[in-house]
Amino acid sequence: MDKKITKQKHFEIFLLVAVFIISTCGLIYELVAGALASYLLGDSVRQFSFVIGIYLFSMGVGSYLAKFIKKNIFDRFIEIELLIGIIGGSSAVILFLLFQHVEHFQFLLYFFVFLTGCLAGMEIPLLMSILKDRVEFRELISNVFTFDYIGALIASVLFPILLLPKLGVMGTSLFFGIINTLVGIVLCFYLKEELVKPKQLKLKSFASLLILIILLVYSNDILKYSENQLYANRIIYEHSTTYQRIVLTENKGDYQLFLNNNLQFNTKDEYRYHEVLVHPAMAATKNPERVLILGGGDGLAAREVYKYPQVKEITLVDLDEGMTDLFKTNEILVDYNKNTLNDPRTTVINTDAFIWIKNNTKKFDVVIIDFPDPSNYSLGKLYTTTFYRSLMQSLDSQAVVAVQTTSPYFAPKSFWCVNETIGSIFPNNQAYHTYVPSFGEWGFTLFSPEMKINLNRVVNKVEGLKYYDYDFKKLTDFPDDIAPREVEINRLDNQILVRYFDEEWSKI
Repeated sequence: MDKKITKQKHFEIFLLVAVFIISTCGLIYELVAGALASYLLGDSVRQFSFVIGIYLFSMGVGSYLAKFIKKNIFDRFIEIELLIGIIGGSSAVILFLLFQHVEHFQFLLYFFVFLTGCLAGMEIPLLMSILKDRVEFRELISNVFTFDYIGALIASVLFPILLLPKLGVMGTSLFFGIINTLVGIVLCFYLKEELVKPKQLKLKSFASLLILIILLVYSNDILKYSENQLYANRIIYEHSTTYQRIVLTENKGDYQLFLNNNLQFNTKDEYRYHEVLVHPAMAATKNPERVLILGGGDGLAAREVYKYPQVKEITLVDLDEGMTDLFKTNEILVDYNKNTLNDPRTTVINTDAFIWIKNNTKKFDVVIIDFPDPSNYSLGKLYTTTFYRSLMQSLDSQAVVAVQTTSPYFAPKSFWCVNETIGSIFPNNQAYHTYVPSFGEWGFTLFSPEMKINLNRVVNKVEGLKYYDYDFKKLTDFPDDIAPREVEINRLDNQILVRYFDEEWSKI
């Protein structure tokens, strides 16, 4: 009798451990889909919201469908584990390969999310059916959901901290697909007395495992192939950090940097952008000794700042350590930024600029803000009235600030929204723009907390610039097609800018 009870207890514990593992895997597939959607489609908040909503809905569908499985429940449970392993594990591979070839890619992505969610939704009801005659109902419900939620917590913590930086999106999905499949294999042996067709299930299990292992072994080659289809030029570096996918390409001696599939600069013409971003602010500042750069993890804005001999220090705040490390160590990129991130006068701080600026008490003479475009709400907060009010305490009364403000041609509402938002806090502001061949017409805003500063003045000047000639006034003329628009102010609680941006850039 004791042996029977012990065996029963072991059986229960084994299946609860299986619940823990499969719930971890299920959430990982959901997070992979969300990360992949934000990498390839942009607007991470929207994509994660859609993915989570569809996944939870499909789990409900799967739970409903599970009630129709009444025969051979052990066999069906293992088959579902194998299907989740194959579909969830290979989803990133398939989606990466098809991204360039499917017109409505987002629907294909959501289909994979739905399919994985349906299968995951079947697991718990089937497991409860298996255990219902072996465990007291109250204890059954408590144990199953406890292990399920613990698995979800661990997955959500490990994914951004460890899995994504180390394995990448594709490697993570394949790794957990293998784990899912191994659970199926172990179940085949552990439950062999309960199974109707154990040999067939073992064959399916090992076949599934073999497929996923092969895909994992060749995952880097598959990723390189898919990204070569995605990018027109030769890829010489790729890396996934906690925050983004970094890809560096080369074409005829010129280099292009992409973050989450969006071009950040081309070495062929980046000097136009960075000279116009930096030099109007530096020229209008009487004594630019202390400079703050927000964003600009490539060190290219810092390169322009150090052309002024008065500069004693640069504080550079960029969220992604992977980005700044790349531009500290890569020989090609260090050559372009003139090793500015390793300069002893440069202090690099890897943190969220929104939080950092709120807590900073140090004053700066010049601030260069080179954030990515407001393509999602986490970036949009860096263009809000809340952020610019926080910035005020970091500015000397005579300080001058320059901000990149997206394209006034492709996204006029977005551009003028940023300008108007700044103007609501700093009335002494001036919009300006220039042409950068890789991007088209690009916009900026110059402003100061001191109303008396003449933003057109030139009190500092350096020789040897390739493009900017210190004639600031000619950059402030806006023809009718990029003239000011009637827009709302971008506030933290409405983020109208992100909606403008998504609406305008989605048409291009």
